[in-house]
Amino acid sequence: MGILDGLMGNVTEVDSKEVEKELSVIITDNERVDKAYKLIRDLIVFTNTRLILIDKQGMTGKKVEYHSIPYKSITHFSVETAGTFDLDAELKIWISSTAQPITKQFKKDKSIFDVQKALATYVAK
Repeated sequence: MGILDGLMGNVTEVDSKEVEKELSVIITDNERVDKAYKLIRDLIVFTNTRLILIDKQGMTGKKVEYHSIPYKSITHFSVETAGTFDLDAELKIWISSTAQPITKQFKKDKSIFDVQKALATYVAK
């Protein structure tokens, strides 16, 4: 589990304190990282105030996009499970005033439901 899951495209939960240290340059003084999930090199981070999608790009991963979404801006989301021939599962998140959802692909495993549960918990607050 852990590194092998990440390489396979499965989501693994990572230590929130480590992620909080890594994100110290972008999180606010009153903000804390509650949950974080790693998907290959990317991160899905749940703080007490927002969702942060971190996309590490390029061969070295030095170029990083931080997509910050306040929970109140999330209008709805969906989970599409993997099928027999379609081996990827998808999480789609719709943001207010945006027609197209943000889509994250997961491999065929149950970890997409952990991320969906966390999203449902934070959006309901």
